[in-house]
Amino acid sequence: MLTWLANAWSLGYKFIKFGAAPAMLTLLGAASALADEAGGEANLKLPDLSQVTFLGVDGHKLLLFGIVICIFGLGFGLAIYSRLKNLPVHKSMREISELIYETCKTYLFTQGKFLLILWVFIAVVIVMYFGWLAPVHPTAVTLPIILIFSLVGIAGSYGVAWFGIRVNTFANSRTAFASLRGKPYPIYSTPLEAGMSIGMMLISVELMMMLFILLFVPGDYAGPCFIGFAIGESLGAAALRIAGGIFTKIADIGSDLMKIVFKIKEDDARNPGVIADCTGDNAGDSVGPSADGFETYGVTGVALITFILLAVKNPTVQVQLLVWIFVMRIVMLIASAAAYFINGFIAKQQRRPNELRSAANFSGMDHLHCFDWPDLRRLVGDHPEPRWRYIAVVETGDDHLLRNARWRHHS
Repeated sequence: MLTWLANAWSLGYKFIKFGAAPAMLTLLGAASALADEAGGEANLKLPDLSQVTFLGVDGHKLLLFGIVICIFGLGFGLAIYSRLKNLPVHKSMREISELIYETCKTYLFTQGKFLLILWVFIAVVIVMYFGWLAPVHPTAVTLPIILIFSLVGIAGSYGVAWFGIRVNTFANSRTAFASLRGKPYPIYSTPLEAGMSIGMMLISVELMMMLFILLFVPGDYAGPCFIGFAIGESLGAAALRIAGGIFTKIADIGSDLMKIVFKIKEDDARNPGVIADCTGDNAGDSVGPSADGFETYGVTGVALITFILLAVKNPTVQVQLLVWIFVMRIVMLIASAAAYFINGFIAKQQRRPNELRSAANFSGMDHLHCFDWPDLRRLVGDHPEPRWRYIAVVETGDDHLLRNARWRHHS
């Protein structure tokens, strides 16, 4: 038996020594050749956006206007942030919210260090893949671009998460203080303002970054910028989302253990786990979702760009669709701000604002532009049926509207 095992080990060792290495090299070479042949997001070349006009305005100038809208969106988010900060609040409530924020800052600093360490490992993978297995020529230029924009993506996710946790700790104490007056509207409006501030900031920052790549980066290098950006924001969102969830559970369990061991209630001020629990709630319910929202909005845009450039061969049609999806994103930003003000005006007229009704009004007004099919048709032009199917899916994701668009096209 021992002799048989020894022979088997000897044969296995010889295979590993003489057979596995050539086989591995062959597989890597095949993978490299396949990657070169098939291409990928980093190999995408953007067409000239100014070659197509929309209502007399070329695509490049039309999207430049979008950057102005993004700047207004940033101003909108910062204005609400300033308003929340200046709302009246009791001194004790403010001290508690600031203590929670300081603990959250410690958490975010730790997460930032972890993200940088994690990025080093991801950077090694990026260098191996885009530098050797699937090189994007010239690699001396494209590889640094991918690495730099991956850091930009991480910074975007991280920065939005930080802004979100700062706004939420403002809103928490201000909402609690407003509830002492017994009036329903401030309790409804303060959390809504906090959400709008974070949302407008998140979308404006993301959209501005993507428009910058589309408009100011040469088309040959836009692909590496987009893939690096998507990798970075996905990495940042994944780490912040998962770690935030773990942190909030650990803090919650710690607070519960204090309740069990020392007979102190979970929300009692004498329980040292209370602040950790509040920090965990903010980390799990603010940091993670903010970074995740930033990542989702970004990678969806990169996926749509990739789909258009790979599925559509006509450069003119490519430009039409690229400009269209970003014009829709710009319109969504405007519609969100308009819906916020209109919904606020309606809610103020009611003696007791209905949260569900207000949310339905807000959502309905925010999506009115989705149903403007005649204007959509004039913008994109009269094209074959697959185009309308693509438009319906991208804009609404609704099968009923998809069938409606098909009917409108045939009619």
